[in-house]
Amino acid sequence: MEVVVKLEWTEPREAAFLSSHDPQGLIFDWAEFGPERFAAPQRVEVNDETLRDGLQSPSVVDPPIATKIDILRRMDRLTIECASMGIPAAGPRQREDAAALCREIADSGLALRPNLGGRTVIGDVEAIVDVAQASGSAVEACLFIGSSPIRQLAEEWDLEGMLRNTREAVGLAAAEELAVTYITEDTVRSAPEHLALLLEAAVDAGAARVCLCDTAGAAIPQGVSNLVGWVRQRLGQGVGIDWHGHRDRGLGMANTLAAIQAGATRVHGTVLGIGERVGNTATEQILVNLELLGLAKRDLEGLPALVETVAAALGVEIPSSTAVVGRDAFRTATGVHAAALFKAERLGDPELVDQIYSGVPARRLGRRQEIEIGPLSGTANVIHFLRAHDLPEDPQLIADILATAKGSPRVLSEDEVLAVVEEAGVER
Repeated sequence: MEVVVKLEWTEPREAAFLSSHDPQGLIFDWAEFGPERFAAPQRVEVNDETLRDGLQSPSVVDPPIATKIDILRRMDRLTIECASMGIPAAGPRQREDAAALCREIADSGLALRPNLGGRTVIGDVEAIVDVAQASGSAVEACLFIGSSPIRQLAEEWDLEGMLRNTREAVGLAAAEELAVTYITEDTVRSAPEHLALLLEAAVDAGAARVCLCDTAGAAIPQGVSNLVGWVRQRLGQGVGIDWHGHRDRGLGMANTLAAIQAGATRVHGTVLGIGERVGNTATEQILVNLELLGLAKRDLEGLPALVETVAAALGVEIPSSTAVVGRDAFRTATGVHAAALFKAERLGDPELVDQIYSGVPARRLGRRQEIEIGPLSGTANVIHFLRAHDLPEDPQLIADILATAKGSPRVLSEDEVLAVVEEAGVER
């Protein structure tokens, strides 16, 4: 019986993605085929919040200023466009560190643009102005207020007072010739009639950008898309839109992509997603996805080093299964997977090796696909190891190594495999 598959959509596939990431046309991309296609602005900037929101995690250490400067320089080398230097009004150390970081940017001529956070309170704005003037750096003021009904109830705020604080704080920052981003906390749970008044008041007072937040990690992609699209339509193309998401429901990256598709032109993240509660969208995931979507062009080889530096400085571990930068991100010990990698290597095509069992090209990050030997391994795993160590592909030796692996509850270390080789009397 002949089976006929009829496709509903017959438009030609767009070649932009394939030309840079799949020149041979071996990977069909469903995001480019169908009634709903991923469409986004030509350029999306990244604002890293590690040194502000990341330090709000209850499980981290606030590192010394020299370490923060090292982190800042690594971000600049990755051409991350913007980064938060903290909230100067939070305390003396926060103000001193913020000033030192802004001064480093100005004195070293870093391309990364600094921003400072504060409430829509005159004292917070004055602290930002003081840091900007003391450091000689062009600082962006990111002024926030909780906009949702639940926040208004808990804080005992009324809309009239919120609008007054918004106009005064944004107006003061703009009068001091600071670029201003107006941030509505818990935007995703805010009523549109109140949200419209707050956003428009901020823009009228001098805000060049607005930042929409999923502060409690409560949103799903459809809600993010609806919100960002509504704000874009309401404020027009002349106002920049930021997206700041948390991942309490595990949807950080998905929501960020939804925001980009709906018109956000700058998105926020923290390294490893470190932040309040379970954290934010991970910066390293944002950078890789922007690259793969053709929305940015960066040299990402320094990304693993940035993540390792931040993890050590803040006193957190990098789980082995962490996307992009985890120990296991490009590592396999499964026989079927290893066989496919092994066959791809024999064809001599590095791109094929990098994509046969991975959605992220390891070489872009200065890493490589790794094949190890464990209880679920097959012959290909062992042959790969033997070739990498210039050892003979002796059938009995292969059988001995596999037998040891099958009897182990975990992946064998290099020393354990070499011990089997030595016991078999094979010279290295």
